[in-house]
Amino acid sequence: MTDKATRDINVYIADDHTLFRKAIVNLLRTFSRVNEIKDAENGKELLELVREAPPQVAIVDMQMPVMDGVEACENLVKKHPDVKVIMLTMHDSERYILHMIEMGIHAFLLKNTDPEELERAIYTVYDKDFYHNDLMANVLRKRVREQLESKRPDFSSMEITDREKDVLRLICNELTLKEISQRLNLSEHTVRNHRAKLMEKVGADNAIGLVRFAYESGLIS
Repeated sequence: MTDKATRDINVYIADDHTLFRKAIVNLLRTFSRVNEIKDAENGKELLELVREAPPQVAIVDMQMPVMDGVEACENLVKKHPDVKVIMLTMHDSERYILHMIEMGIHAFLLKNTDPEELERAIYTVYDKDFYHNDLMANVLRKRVREQLESKRPDFSSMEITDREKDVLRLICNELTLKEISQRLNLSEHTVRNHRAKLMEKVGADNAIGLVRFAYESGLIS
């Protein structure tokens, strides 16, 4: 039986399809680290729940009545930046996903994803700030191809050091600051400073912004 102390993640889900939403709630109850679970049938209800007591993770359907997932997530990112947001979508709509990446959403999952990936995504966004799956990678790769067809921005003037590139690659591999410090034989404080300088140089507000930059600059592909 799971020790209650290890259940450190409160999760809220917003989806207008009652059967699907309740099925996810029941599934979440089986995840070893998930603690409190609340559900809402639209973005407006979700924001009301978050205002009362913010969760660690919010799972949000993209298409809902009253207030859709895009508007709800815009509000969450601005007013509750500590809440990690996982966007659920029926289709791999690249235009919307790219917009949400730019906004700072932490993960994207298709609604037919398997339970193991949902559990993995929840833990990863909580522990490491984002979940980098094939859906996100494909959108970012297409973005890079489109830029190459026109003109890729000039990143050379940013003067990113080799050590910062090492840190960035490991961030893209979803390593924590502690794991990066061990891999590079640096202190966590030094790694944190490298990450802060990277975010300042590329104009990123979070790890998702760094991942996007890594694709666009060709550091990862």
